[in-house]
Amino acid sequence: MIGTGYVGLTTGACFAHLGHAVVCADIDVDKVQRLRAGDVPIHEAGLAELVAEGLESGRLSFVVGGANAVCEADYVYLCVPTPQGDDGSVDLDYLKAAAAEIGTHVRPGAVVVNKSTVPVGSTLLVEQAMGRSDIAVVSNPEFLREGSAIADFLNPDRVVIGSDDPAAADLVAALHAGIGAPVMITDPASAETTKYAANAFLATKLSFVNTIAAVCEAVGADVGDVLAAMGCDERIGKEFLRPGPGWGGSCLPKDAAAIISIAHGAGYDFSLMRGVLEANDEQFKRVVGKVASVVSLPGATIGLLGLAFKAGTDDTRNSPALEVAKLLLARGAKVRAYDPAVAAVDIDGIIVVDDPYAATEAAEVLVVATEWDEFSRLDLDKIAESMAARHVVDARNIMDREALLSRGFSYQGIGRN
Repeated sequence: MIGTGYVGLTTGACFAHLGHAVVCADIDVDKVQRLRAGDVPIHEAGLAELVAEGLESGRLSFVVGGANAVCEADYVYLCVPTPQGDDGSVDLDYLKAAAAEIGTHVRPGAVVVNKSTVPVGSTLLVEQAMGRSDIAVVSNPEFLREGSAIADFLNPDRVVIGSDDPAAADLVAALHAGIGAPVMITDPASAETTKYAANAFLATKLSFVNTIAAVCEAVGADVGDVLAAMGCDERIGKEFLRPGPGWGGSCLPKDAAAIISIAHGAGYDFSLMRGVLEANDEQFKRVVGKVASVVSLPGATIGLLGLAFKAGTDDTRNSPALEVAKLLLARGAKVRAYDPAVAAVDIDGIIVVDDPYAATEAAEVLVVATEWDEFSRLDLDKIAESMAARHVVDARNIMDREALLSRGFSYQGIGRN
């Protein structure tokens, strides 16, 4: 595994759990030392336990530098960052550097697997960067959800493999034989496009749900009932039908922007996807508008429950909670925030506290921005006593509306009247 980020570490630990010998490489010396000691820097359910299991069994090890990991490998997985460029395109510098580093060290007959999310043509790019014509490069996109990545790897909906070399594709498919999931073998371009298409659709579904919530507010409907009825239609499904403060994370925003850029580069204007991104930006502003409707923002203290982009992770990349917080700060508000998995954020003006009730102290409005279960079980009487004014903007629709109203709070959810 070249790279021990979210994808590389999860994939490596899971393959070791399945009985394979896995060597994970990273250029960060301190990180490698921590991982060797079983110190997992990622908040992901079950990951620390799998790493400990792999270390104890001897099937999982960590080294510095990709060249030190690949010499005896049958498979080499590239799990390096592919960040978003300023124009929305995918920055492939890390991928090319990793491929160039291992090029002279990979043994003949090994299979190199692109696990990073990469645009069409990246298998050829890796081949060229390696400078090897005797190594097959296969696309195997990841579909891991933060918070449930272990379950997603061990019980996936599908395994997608893209290769122009049938033998190499079969070798990668064989690694997943013990999982029992459907394996789809296709060409590299189709496999690479699949990941972007899937995330683009999920982003579209989330923006649609948030837009429907705005319609529900306008016409006096209840979004919970509307979406429950929609979800009964098998063509639509129940998943991703929950409104919120917007969507974010490390994948959806980047991949949505990337597919627009990829399409543009191929001569197609993906205007639908641009509308999806615009709707998401509007959702952040809509939540701030709810806060501004009950308090004058300049100088106001806002309690913020949640900093991670969703529950079950400590990942704050493109977090809707932080997007809302930044808009509040820009309008002169003060923000006191709490998240059970996030101890600090690198944003001036946000005071991060270590207790949810500390976030409510002297606050005029309490905003629920991440759907942690504990936020639905807080002591409402204690909150009522600590706040300077009793206003709640529940951007996740998880708090007890009637209980809040009975204690004199004003309550605004998303799509609820």
